[in-house]
Amino acid sequence: MTKFLTRAISFFFFEMIILTTIFFILYGSNLANWEILWTTNYWNLPIVILFIILLFIFSICISSWSLLLVQQKERQFEQALQNVLKNDNIPHETFDVNTSLQKSLNDTKELISTQRKSLQKLTNDKAVNQDQIIQERIIQERQRLARELHDSVSQQLFAASMLLSTVNETAAEDLPNHTKNTLLQTEQIVQQAQLEMRALLLHLRPVALKNKSLTQGLEDLLIELQQKVSFKIKYRLEDVHLSKGAEDHLFRIAQETLSNTLRHAKATELELLLVERNKRVIFRVQDNGVGFKTVDEKAGSYGLYNIEERAVEIGGTCKIVSVPSQGTVVEIQIPVEKEMLKNDSDSIS
Repeated sequence: MTKFLTRAISFFFFEMIILTTIFFILYGSNLANWEILWTTNYWNLPIVILFIILLFIFSICISSWSLLLVQQKERQFEQALQNVLKNDNIPHETFDVNTSLQKSLNDTKELISTQRKSLQKLTNDKAVNQDQIIQERIIQERQRLARELHDSVSQQLFAASMLLSTVNETAAEDLPNHTKNTLLQTEQIVQQAQLEMRALLLHLRPVALKNKSLTQGLEDLLIELQQKVSFKIKYRLEDVHLSKGAEDHLFRIAQETLSNTLRHAKATELELLLVERNKRVIFRVQDNGVGFKTVDEKAGSYGLYNIEERAVEIGGTCKIVSVPSQGTVVEIQIPVEKEMLKNDSDSIS
């Protein structure tokens, strides 16, 4: 209200100065000529009083109009700021403001947009860093568990298996038949537990290849596995052209496939193939184990569903063929990206 009265009085004095100047121009400085302002009456009021009243009313009208105009501008600018804060892409023509305010508004919008992107980037980087820390801790914990299981439970199972085997070979002749059968069953259970433990240790191995290629990682894995299992392992590994992420994924598929073979196949021979033919990487694992019916829902216990999912995630296909009492074949085919082939040819040249 104070602003309104101040504005109205200011307009009133400004109009009085203009009107006085006009009368001075018309009648000069002779006061006799100014008597008309006091002697002439309208509506029983001297003309000078009537002019003053009309000027004051006109000042109030102008002040009201200008105040409404300013309020309208303020509302428009406030709405513009709200839209900027909400990140609404409203055209600039909607806001009827002067050039300086429009420039300030655009600068504010750009600043807020830049700050918002910076905060989003910081949040994303923080989330990525937290995920990396969590993954590193998971890998460290997996390695610790693998070491402890290998040094304790695995060694104890091996010792128990050796003792039972010795008992069955030496003292079994002096024992009753039902005791012999119990010892044989116990030895088989311990041997199966050993296979389960080796499969678990295989799962607990690090997933990433780090500085190794896929071929090197698979070769090291198979050499280590040959020293711990009784069945024969044959393999053919060639250098292939895959991205680092795809190699890590395929290495994990190999771990899961070999783990499933250890736990369920009861195989005596296993063949593993990794080659690149016709712009496709082919990974195949074949065993001569017990196999299973592919239409049987229990096939899910082999973990093959996870292998299929992993193959799809890297743009490949998974084919599983199994015949009861004859064995299982798991084949993964992954298309080789043109960029990988081009980069390889450039590095050779």
